[in-house]
Amino acid sequence: MGRILSVFLILGAILGAVFVSTMLYTVDLREQAIVLRFGQPVHADNTWGTAPNPGLKMKKLPWDQVVKFDRRNLMLDIPPQEILASDQERLIVDAFARFRISDPLQFYKAVKDQRIAKTRLAPFMEGSLRRVLGGVKSNDIVSGHRAQLMIAIRDAVNAQAKQSKLGVEIMDVKIRRADLPEQNANKVYSRMQSERQQAASKIRAEGEEKARTIRAEAARTVRVILAKAKEKASITKGEGDARRNEIYAAAYGRDPEFFAFSRSMEAYEKALKDGKTSMVLTPDSDFFKYYGKQGGK
Repeated sequence: MGRILSVFLILGAILGAVFVSTMLYTVDLREQAIVLRFGQPVHADNTWGTAPNPGLKMKKLPWDQVVKFDRRNLMLDIPPQEILASDQERLIVDAFARFRISDPLQFYKAVKDQRIAKTRLAPFMEGSLRRVLGGVKSNDIVSGHRAQLMIAIRDAVNAQAKQSKLGVEIMDVKIRRADLPEQNANKVYSRMQSERQQAASKIRAEGEEKARTIRAEAARTVRVILAKAKEKASITKGEGDARRNEIYAAAYGRDPEFFAFSRSMEAYEKALKDGKTSMVLTPDSDFFKYYGKQGGK
């Protein structure tokens, strides 16, 4: 009897352990899990956008099923696409996207697993790539506003994924490379070089025009300064001449004879300075009136 009881106890312990093991499950920090009951999601753990709560979990019913999804960013890679830019140039564009499962319950209802999710997202990615890059020139794709274009593609794919209720969010889109087909490369590079040369010529022309304007303003300023200086010099000279005449007049009034003598001496000094001057004068000329006699007056 005791042996039978022991057997039943052991069996009960085993069944209990099995039952407990069916009720427990673990969720890794890198995972998010949903609990299914008869194929319908009823609960989610460690989901994106909530505080991390990994660890040991317990199901409410033993027949509940646990499905786990990655909590990390996932890669969506598509084959290189041939894009026709707005300037009718063809480009081979290689791009990829990173996405995450933002709503695991909705994700399970819509696509069930990552493989189907990538299959659904790939057409969105390809269509957005063609639509956004097809609206700009090839120069902008190759070497221009690529960052803005990648943001526009990401937003377009996100809008389609949200409309389709896939439960995913596109984190970013990256363009690995955007190359010209071999037959178009030389023509496009020549056009780009010509456009750069035109831009450089325009900048140089604007610089030369500005330089001419600066030089003209400087020349005008110089003329104004010189004119003002000459005007001031003329005024100063006129004031000096007037003062000189006042002094001469005052001196003449005090001693007219001495003033006449002094003026004659100055005239002699200027006229006979080099000693070679020849002068023809009458004997009674006033110029040599102070030389009237050999012995002087």
